[in-house]
Amino acid sequence: MELLKKTAVEQHKALVNKEVSALELTKASIERIEKLDNELGCFNSTTFDSAIETAKKVDEKIAAGEEIPMLAGIPTALKDNMNMTGSKTTCSSKILENFVSPYDATITTKLKENLVPILGKANLDEFAMGSSNENSAFGIVKNPYNLKKVPGGSSGGSAASVSASEVTLSLGSDTGGSIRLPASFCGITGFKPTYGRVSRYGLIAFASSLDQIGPFGRSIEDTTLLYEAIAGYDAKDSTSLKLEVGDIYNNLKRDIKGLRVGVIKELMAEGVSDDVKASIENAIKTYEKLGAEIKEISLPLLKHSIGVYYIVATAEASSNLARFDGVKYGYRAADCENLLDMYCKTRAQGFGPEVKRRIMLGTYALSSGYYDAYYKKAQQLRRLIANDFNKAFEQVDILVSPTCPTTAFDLNSKANNPLEMYLTDIATISSNLVGAPALSMPCGFDKEGMPIGLQVIAKNLDELTLLQASYALEQELGVYLQRPNI
Repeated sequence: MELLKKTAVEQHKALVNKEVSALELTKASIERIEKLDNELGCFNSTTFDSAIETAKKVDEKIAAGEEIPMLAGIPTALKDNMNMTGSKTTCSSKILENFVSPYDATITTKLKENLVPILGKANLDEFAMGSSNENSAFGIVKNPYNLKKVPGGSSGGSAASVSASEVTLSLGSDTGGSIRLPASFCGITGFKPTYGRVSRYGLIAFASSLDQIGPFGRSIEDTTLLYEAIAGYDAKDSTSLKLEVGDIYNNLKRDIKGLRVGVIKELMAEGVSDDVKASIENAIKTYEKLGAEIKEISLPLLKHSIGVYYIVATAEASSNLARFDGVKYGYRAADCENLLDMYCKTRAQGFGPEVKRRIMLGTYALSSGYYDAYYKKAQQLRRLIANDFNKAFEQVDILVSPTCPTTAFDLNSKANNPLEMYLTDIATISSNLVGAPALSMPCGFDKEGMPIGLQVIAKNLDELTLLQASYALEQELGVYLQRPNI
């Protein structure tokens, strides 16, 4: 059990030193999932048999004296909106309840090439729409630090499964904070790379100009390793960047003396809880102690990011989700009078309330007479928000803020107030709008013992500086070593 709570780097050392076999490690994870997941609700489906087969291949390579990839044999989960041949990909929606993936996503292929045992598909807010993982058609996910709290969303199952040591690593997708928010609430690291760094081929789309796949890990080292394994150009994704990823893992250790750290003024103002503010200020002081230069940065248009996001994202969702109509695959309503009736009943019965709300918002924004007033204007303002970030990065190397103004909230406390739920993402949305890399790392705990996340943002394509700066702070704070008692 203690080995399951170790980082991927520590587990790799144990494997190559033959202190444990990959099969033993994978079976220990399976036992942990079987023991905890009825309560936690992290997994929609499991793929234990294929994970065991992968673990056996790793053990064969070790026995033959062959070198193995750093992530070989490390138990991992995929968010249930990523395709893997022969497994269900449901997006936590009734409309895809019995859909079986006919092909692998590019990230799945890369994990298989690295001999990573994939143990299953993690629960999420339906079609990745939500901030609490309470919108799933297959049940809520609970926070491992306190089972009465939400894990954050939409990648709640991915984050909670790592936090609870069911798996060591996982992948999520981030459209407006869906990796960083659950990482913050669950006390782990979650990283959204620059838009286009990781292929979206095989990811079921929510908002195509915002979606990005990224890793969850217990440490910056783990997160970096998983990022390097999945990143890179993919001809199957037209938005994929044809750029070298580079060797970040072996260059994480850096003296950050002179690093210019910008504190986002608007995200340290009213609405941030006292405990969160104190932890963020402590992290900033730690940066200062390490020799970094601290500067307050104002992003005046940041306040418009939620409005812009909920026009752009819902418009793209309206378009992307039009394909779920009961014709070619997925759920189809019975007893329909004609084709139009079948469309209407299928979508009414198959989609949950939050997905329907966002489809209607997006369809309205794109409709004749409103396109220029809403969608076009939102895209123009999105460009201006990006300009604010570009100006900021002329003055600083990284930006920091709370990942969320509060820690994890109680289950059902915001479920009936969509606007309050949307405001949870105030700190995270802007980096999706501008495509910038951003991560959340644990930096402390509140009075109830709930984790607090620090958000670190870098300019587009500067993952190296982002991860170096985060690693230096992590080594000083050591917060990631404190795991939930579950």
